Amino acid sequence: MIFSVLLVGCATEQQRKQREYVEISTSLVAAEHPAKIYLTEAKNSSLPEKRDRYLLLAAHAYINNGNVNSATNILTSMQKSMVNVPTLQAEHIYLRARIAEKTTSSEAALDILQYPPHWQLPRWQMASYHQYKAKLFKNTQQSIDQVKQLSLLSNYLPKSETTTVNNVIWAILQPLQEETVQSFMRDPSNPIFAGWLQLSYIAKHYAVEPTQLVRYLGEWQRNNPYHPAAIKLPADLEKALSAKPFRPQNIAVLLPLTGPRAAVAEPIRQGILASYLSEYDINVAINFYDTQLGILAAYNEAVTQGAEFIIGPLLPNEVEELQKINDKQKSTIPQLYLNQTEHFNPQPNQFYFSLSPAQEASDAAHKLFSDGVKLPLLLASNDPIGKRMADSFKQTWLSLTSNHAEVHYYDAGDQMKVTVQTALGVNDSQARISRMRDLLGSRLESDFRSRQDIDAIYLISGSQDLALLKPFLDVNFSVFSTPIALYTSSRSRVENESSQTAQDLNNLMISDIPWLMRQSSETQLVSELWSSWSNSQKRLYVMGFDSLELVNRLAQMRAFPGYQFMGRSGALSVKPNGVIERQLSWGKYTQGQLKPL
Repeated sequence: MIFSVLLVGCATEQQRKQREYVEISTSLVAAEHPAKIYLTEAKNSSLPEKRDRYLLLAAHAYINNGNVNSATNILTSMQKSMVNVPTLQAEHIYLRARIAEKTTSSEAALDILQYPPHWQLPRWQMASYHQYKAKLFKNTQQSIDQVKQLSLLSNYLPKSETTTVNNVIWAILQPLQEETVQSFMRDPSNPIFAGWLQLSYIAKHYAVEPTQLVRYLGEWQRNNPYHPAAIKLPADLEKALSAKPFRPQNIAVLLPLTGPRAAVAEPIRQGILASYLSEYDINVAINFYDTQLGILAAYNEAVTQGAEFIIGPLLPNEVEELQKINDKQKSTIPQLYLNQTEHFNPQPNQFYFSLSPAQEASDAAHKLFSDGVKLPLLLASNDPIGKRMADSFKQTWLSLTSNHAEVHYYDAGDQMKVTVQTALGVNDSQARISRMRDLLGSRLESDFRSRQDIDAIYLISGSQDLALLKPFLDVNFSVFSTPIALYTSSRSRVENESSQTAQDLNNLMISDIPWLMRQSSETQLVSELWSSWSNSQKRLYVMGFDSLELVNRLAQMRAFPGYQFMGRSGALSVKPNGVIERQLSWGKYTQGQLKPL
């Protein structure tokens, strides 16, 4: 009997302690217990506010376990009778937004997640609000709004946690273009947010001029003494401040000036000369050396004659040979190669600039991602260039989305149509129609259906293939299908396209260097001087122009990855390994004309 009494007493005491613990834990910060416990407490609560707290915690627990239906039922049933307490109402909105994200979209969650500005809420609740909003803006690729929410979040965090948020803010701002940052940096309602954008603009605009950068950073720090970045500048910006720019007075250019490859190098040579004659320092000497006689001989001659910076060589085998030589030396002359090999050992003063088709495909993956594409389909030519571009797109897409992009390779001729029909699911649809006719008779009226799951197609093809590929796509989209976005690369661009050709390409988006995307007096002059040049030769001309423009900027660009130089060949930045990355411009064929986007 004594033992039984003790057991009952222990059980009663344990239940009492458990009840006391649950009753104390009505804080909405986190739902640590199963939903059933909170529902029981809500049922036993006589105070309306306490009841609502337990109901919100129960809904929270259900959401954490993935049971959104039960959570929705709780939130819907309590809405009309809920007490008028901002903390509880805010939590109700927050939980509804979480359900909307899981069941509908991040956009739908953003529509719900709006707190009235007059609400006085606890710091933890405001922190959760801004943190979750930042996540939703990230999901919808709204970088500026994401930065705004993170800058507001830092107001509600302890100082020990703000460093991480500041690093995230700076990382988001780095890839944004200077014009984008400038258009949003005047926001008096949020001085921390405005301060971040102003700092980013200063870094991007003056990164290649250390004296100017120091001056404007000093002004910014005086105007923003309590800003998180004023207390400690981002690490890469401090590195850019200490980086010494290249200021060569003698620049050597290594190109094949004679022999069978001279025709390829000539547009680059003309581009370098045009850049030099436009606005370059006339005190700097530019000397050209012919690599046709051997890359080592040309390099040694340039060094002997006092070269302080080298542009080139151009041909892959020459780049590889010179790399091996430089890898053996303790110190090398700063150099901008006009090509790159697949494998190389990065060195602090060695840079690589090329018009890489694979790099263009990677840039296209970023474009599709920023456009909100979820399931792209690639149609690529079954050749080495097509495969390299497709692989590059796939790798970038995987890094952006953790999903694999679907690729179909086509062969020229009749096989192209077969590949298109297979990729779009038309063959399967026609096979189903054929089986139905066998069952129901030949009088069956029918029309094929194409796939509904993809939302964009990226075409990797030459210009001749595109003239057939685009019509094949047009006729193999089902009349029941919603038109999807079509993208392609500069490799597909038709030379001297007629209005009819452009009309056939309507709704197609294409990437190319900015210089070729808009007509100007400069493009007109080049067309008049070298009327026989193709678009490929014009791109090499622009590459030569930009290569000389980059020389004095490369050290700061490498130290500060967020800096972009708006060149004629694209928005240029330098990766940590010294490779020049290009962000191209995009245009769209509309009513028989290619119009910049």
